[in-house]
Amino acid sequence: MSRRLPPLVALRAFEAVARLGGTRRAGEDLNVSHTVISRHLQNLEAWAGVRLIEREGRGIVLTAEGRRYHERIASAFDMIAAATEELSPRGGAGEMRIFCAPGLAVRWLARRLAALEDALPGVEIILQPTDRSPDFAKGEADAEIAYNPRPVAGATETVLAEPRFFPVASPTFVSRRGPFLYPRDIAAAPLIHEESREQWHLWLDRAGLDPVPPLHGPRLWHADAAIEAALQGQGIALGNILLVGDDLAAGRLVEVMATDIRFGAYVLRTPAAARDSRNVARLGRWLSLALEETLIGEVSGGLTVPPPPSS
Repeated sequence: MSRRLPPLVALRAFEAVARLGGTRRAGEDLNVSHTVISRHLQNLEAWAGVRLIEREGRGIVLTAEGRRYHERIASAFDMIAAATEELSPRGGAGEMRIFCAPGLAVRWLARRLAALEDALPGVEIILQPTDRSPDFAKGEADAEIAYNPRPVAGATETVLAEPRFFPVASPTFVSRRGPFLYPRDIAAAPLIHEESREQWHLWLDRAGLDPVPPLHGPRLWHADAAIEAALQGQGIALGNILLVGDDLAAGRLVEVMATDIRFGAYVLRTPAAARDSRNVARLGRWLSLALEETLIGEVSGGLTVPPPPSS
């Protein structure tokens, strides 16, 4: 004998509305728009032939039939959730494998893992610091946080932040080798590079140094290694508030010259097929809020590089 069941997607929408008290909250929980939720409710009422909700001011309330129905189905949803947890090998909500630019992974994201875990309850976080983009088609990652990534097919991109870049060094280094009043003073100092010397060349050019002389100094490949060398007093590195904010606040690094120079953006990239994933949506919301909180604490007065003295 077959069971008489309503459209399950509509039933799920109704349960979320009844549990959370509104279509917008239900839409956020299920990662769909509130208009989609409203359409599911209408379909469920048409299927059942009874009113389940009523409009009250700008909100909604359950009818007597709706309250009785929700009391019965809520326990069924709880049983399904419990059975699913028992079925999962980890007894949780799965895992989130994140590829992330090494500097951001080590110097910002790793320090906020507890907050990220709170935003993704029950999800096992697997963080891989790397400049290599994952092959989403092969399931190598669920998300990528990259800096100025090259476009790839089959991915959804969201711009997260476009921070300014500025030179940083240890206070001991500045007192020993400074002052650094002009871009030419910085160009003549020991510079710490990442993969290439291109970033420093571009920064000095935008800071007004013309021409930019040949640059020297060690190439340490990743931002976290370059900043660590600066912390050890080895020279001047380029950083941004996401990479060095904690060190600036603690006085371990100082901003050598105040500028407002930007190179590009950090981008969240996810498989296009996962755009409706609840975990992907939660990750995106958390990243946006956490990055905004870090960036809003930075006070930038704009480009303040003084002109070189006349000869």
